[in-house]
Amino acid sequence: MADTAAARTDVEQQTVVRTVDVRKIYRMGKVEVHALKGITLDIQVGEYISIMGPSGSGKTTLFNMVGALDKPSSGQVYIDEVDVAQLDAYELAWLRCRKIGYIFQTFNLIPVMSALENVTLPMTFAGLTTDEARDKGMDLLDQVGLAERYDHKPFELSGGQQQRVAIARAMANSPSIILADEPTGNLDLATGKEIIQLLGEMNAHQNVTIITATHDIKMLSASDRIIWVRDGTLAKIERREDLDIQVGSIEGDAEGGVEASLRGTEEDEQDAG
Repeated sequence: MADTAAARTDVEQQTVVRTVDVRKIYRMGKVEVHALKGITLDIQVGEYISIMGPSGSGKTTLFNMVGALDKPSSGQVYIDEVDVAQLDAYELAWLRCRKIGYIFQTFNLIPVMSALENVTLPMTFAGLTTDEARDKGMDLLDQVGLAERYDHKPFELSGGQQQRVAIARAMANSPSIILADEPTGNLDLATGKEIIQLLGEMNAHQNVTIITATHDIKMLSASDRIIWVRDGTLAKIERREDLDIQVGSIEGDAEGGVEASLRGTEEDEQDAG
């Protein structure tokens, strides 16, 4: 048992994503917008990370960098110690297909495909046979509680059910990283809570690294660390145990509301201002 615990600790201390002085400049005519201004960050295997910050802070740009969806103007992004900027188009496609699963605020399901077909599509790109993909797809739909709706198309599913299908699709090729962009943004309070719980279960049981970009304060209670981005820089990185998170009540939902009283956050921001 001690050897197993030690082995798990070693795995959890491995770095899965690393950024070194990452900068991103967007040019709009003669105007330069410095979206990221030198971000250095390590994310460990099995962590649940929330990237938070106001609109225009650089939060989404950083999210795109660590998800290999964009390349920095300067600096390096390493995924499993591979410099993403050095990969060609084929290698990037392989990385995105095999290493990373993506979840989007708007679900991005293919309307003419059933839930099962949406989940198994990435498996087809990865080379699984039809039977292998179907068996794995049904297992994933069962994990997210939608096995009985495998033949339903997106328009026949609620928003929460569509996001569950999207989560199953993100897990299609057993990725080591899940990138979730505002996964609760289009959902009501109770459904958003269910999605956060589902992501937390996958993180805990399968040791998948979860990286979210979010405005949802409820995400704090599930996160190991919260990365606060402001004006293209890392404002602070806080661990969950350093936050005073209280479950409250919103519109009669005794469990759904979460109030986060961040120790020192308001004072720090006032001092910085």
